[in-house]
Amino acid sequence: MRPRKGKVTGRDDMFRARLDQIIDIHHALVLRAQWTDWDRIDDDIADAFVATKGQ
Repeated sequence: MRPRKGKVTGRDDMFRARLDQIIDIHHALVLRAQWTDWDRIDDDIADAFVATKGQ
């Protein structure tokens, strides 16, 4: 079973800093992460992480 995807509410939480406020959004790894098709990767590797009964 896959974990649920997080919901983006757009609301500010006064007790938590948003990640985009902490990191440099122009960093090469941040830019690369935006170009990556994460849903495709998740679909491609999902079968390798399926738990069978008793595990």
